[in-house]
Amino acid sequence: MSTPCDIRSTCPYCGVGCGVLLSPDGAGGLAVRGDPEHPANHGRLCSKGTALGETLGSDGRLLTPRIGGQTADWDTALNLVAGKFTDAIAEHGPDSVAFYVSGQLLTEDYYVANKLMKGFIGSANIDTNSRLCMSSTVAGHKRAFGTDTVPGTYEDLDQADLVVLVGSNLAWCHPVLHQRLLAARQRRGTRIVVIDPRRTATCDGADLHLALAPGSDVALFNHLLAEIDRTGHVSTDLAATVTGFEAALAAALADDVGVTGLNPDDLATFCKLWIGTERVVTVFSQGVNQSSSGSDKVNAILNCHLATGRIGKPGMGPFSVTGQPNAMGGREVGGLANMLACHLDLENTSHRAAVSGFWDAPVPLPDAPGLKAVDMFRAVGDGRIKALWIVHTNPAVTMPDADAVADAIAACPFVVVSDITGDTDTARLADVLLPAACWAEKSGTVTNSDRTISRQRAALPAPGAARPDWRIMAQVAQRMGWRDAFDWQSEAEIFREYARLSAVAASFGRDFDISALADLDEPGYGALPPTRWPVTGRDDAERFFADGRYFHPDGKARMLPLTHRAPAARTSPKYPFRLNTGRIRDQWHTMTRTARAPRLSAHLGEPFLDIHPDDAADLNLIPGALVTVASPTGRTIFRARQTDAVAPGQVFAPIHWTGDTAPSARVDTLIPAAYDPVSGQPESKAAVVSVTPFRAAWYGFAISAGPITPDSTYWARARTPHGWRAELAGAAPLGDVETMARALFALPDSDLQQISDPAKGQHRLAFHRDGVLEAALFLSPTPVVAMRDYLAQLPGTDAPTVLSGRRPGDQADPGPVLCACLSVGVNTILSAVETGEHLTVESIGEALGAGTNCGSCRPEIAELISRARRPLAAE
Repeated sequence: MSTPCDIRSTCPYCGVGCGVLLSPDGAGGLAVRGDPEHPANHGRLCSKGTALGETLGSDGRLLTPRIGGQTADWDTALNLVAGKFTDAIAEHGPDSVAFYVSGQLLTEDYYVANKLMKGFIGSANIDTNSRLCMSSTVAGHKRAFGTDTVPGTYEDLDQADLVVLVGSNLAWCHPVLHQRLLAARQRRGTRIVVIDPRRTATCDGADLHLALAPGSDVALFNHLLAEIDRTGHVSTDLAATVTGFEAALAAALADDVGVTGLNPDDLATFCKLWIGTERVVTVFSQGVNQSSSGSDKVNAILNCHLATGRIGKPGMGPFSVTGQPNAMGGREVGGLANMLACHLDLENTSHRAAVSGFWDAPVPLPDAPGLKAVDMFRAVGDGRIKALWIVHTNPAVTMPDADAVADAIAACPFVVVSDITGDTDTARLADVLLPAACWAEKSGTVTNSDRTISRQRAALPAPGAARPDWRIMAQVAQRMGWRDAFDWQSEAEIFREYARLSAVAASFGRDFDISALADLDEPGYGALPPTRWPVTGRDDAERFFADGRYFHPDGKARMLPLTHRAPAARTSPKYPFRLNTGRIRDQWHTMTRTARAPRLSAHLGEPFLDIHPDDAADLNLIPGALVTVASPTGRTIFRARQTDAVAPGQVFAPIHWTGDTAPSARVDTLIPAAYDPVSGQPESKAAVVSVTPFRAAWYGFAISAGPITPDSTYWARARTPHGWRAELAGAAPLGDVETMARALFALPDSDLQQISDPAKGQHRLAFHRDGVLEAALFLSPTPVVAMRDYLAQLPGTDAPTVLSGRRPGDQADPGPVLCACLSVGVNTILSAVETGEHLTVESIGEALGAGTNCGSCRPEIAELISRARRPLAAE
């Protein structure tokens, strides 16, 4: 239940769009709970959402504008930005400037940026990091439906009899939706199929896992389409609702399902399940989108639903789940380089004229798409872009061929970055830094994956001089000469303008229409409840396409002829492994928010490379080994984890680490700049790499109450509740150990306690002041063996036995954290299992609470129980 003091808002992480209740504590802090009345989550939150309150505060925040690294006032900074952009446009034309924005923006922010660039500067050079996560879906929807229409809703997961998850680790990336799906399975027997090259947490409890070869999704769904036809399950209404079936079927029949690497029995089981289940939802995410054939993968899925008529009805249909909190809102306002606001088409003369007239634009709107993300940064690199504005994103880490992107940004004549911190890899390259308000400090709307518009509401004052993004951009626009067009006084004014524009789009028969909200006054906007569009004030259909009508001129959907295309990069003797990338359970993007919450780094606090045991054996990897991973574009170092969750010849690495947290493990330095020719979305999950042992001369583990500043070949650091911890390794032999350690911790005169065996290369050092532990360092020629989670608790205590590296025998050891929501350790769970009284995940939850919040750790709990019981079974 909410209280009168609660502020209703929306979580800023993934596209699920969970409602949250915010309770300020009066001292700058915030309690965060799930909103039981929000339709997206009904009170549930994942580990990241649960820890939101721990990510706030002014520590590390950008508090004032900075020009050339020096503090500046707002007028000076905004005048400089406006002047530089104006000068570039005057000298080199409107296409010499570009905006690269983010799904972290609110819809009102996005609208202002799009209006400024396309309507007033006159260029389409505005793209977003959503290009990296869902632009293939946009392209697939537009090709099939005529508009970027998401036909599915979350209620479909409750009503489906079969849910197929394609390229989606739902359990870790959208945990609240996964729990909703598992609840449906328990309630009504919903069956689950997972299609993914690797075995993920989402596979736990699934009825079938199809570990297809990377990039072979089109061949799989072509096979399904052929089977739909062979078994006589093509919709009897097909001719009235769809065109292109015959060509699509001919292409499907000609394709080779053998490229999937799946065995015939599993293929037959999948096709029988899909074809034999009318209420089937096919959920797809980054594993489909992030591909050089991503748009075709999307359309291959849509083809099967269109052919069977399983779309627009309860419990059935294709459903894209987005990666960012407002990727959908960005799509609605034309935040991509090839779109206009409200789902209007940039290349349509009538659409451009209508938007231009609505905005009273002073220059012609661009009549061709602008530079999509990859090409935008290529243009920055070759000098075509003279002024670049990056907002709430970190392309020096997240773009493919990231080192080349960083070099391009560094060489650009003028770069401005708006962000909450100046400590990102990208922000360090900026000429001007602008302090932006962050989540919980700004107000506006976001749209989640099932078209539900929700309010974000400010619960805390912005620190220092930080301002909302829409206001920053509007004030630059005013200084560029367009005062009246950008003279909003509130977010509600922007929303009303945007809603009025949607009526213009509706007059062209577009799907996006929220015109009934155009008259919301300030109180009405402030109180706006979660609302799924369209909102026209007429009899709004709850579901698109229920009437069999689509948005192409003839009212019919399009099926496309598609053929499997292998990933752009080919394996070779030099690069024999196929690299998959993705997210881990408790972190988000480049960790500018989640890394501030220590418990979110407790589960997996170091970058890693998953590799099959057979491949590890071929490479002679020792336990805990570091490996060098190289591709044609870059080189990294990761900790190797041996697991049969990946197939031989395939490896997996997470995306989150940066120059601030683990500079040698920035995964996108390995990713080539290949992209889908239709959507422009990079192929982030199919690079080719080599893997070799990293020949470390020494390894280290460090804990400290204060910052750790490593200077070694490899390092990765993370916050703890008591300070910091870090993993270290060096390629060169150690020099003077004490000198190194004091520099590492910046403790030149602290008391030193040291145990060393130089002959064995073993050193343990602890620094105290007034009897209190400040820091400790453990060094070894092989990976350090120590109770890391226990040691990380010791800074700030007297820690008399710290150099043992072990917990005293009379103290219980909870082990590494497994449940981040409730901080339950592995050993605590194992102890409960060993009693013989808690042998199920549900029983562990009742006893310890583990797995009862977001549930994303439940598969790991199940695996722990299984491993613990195997010796008993053997006896």
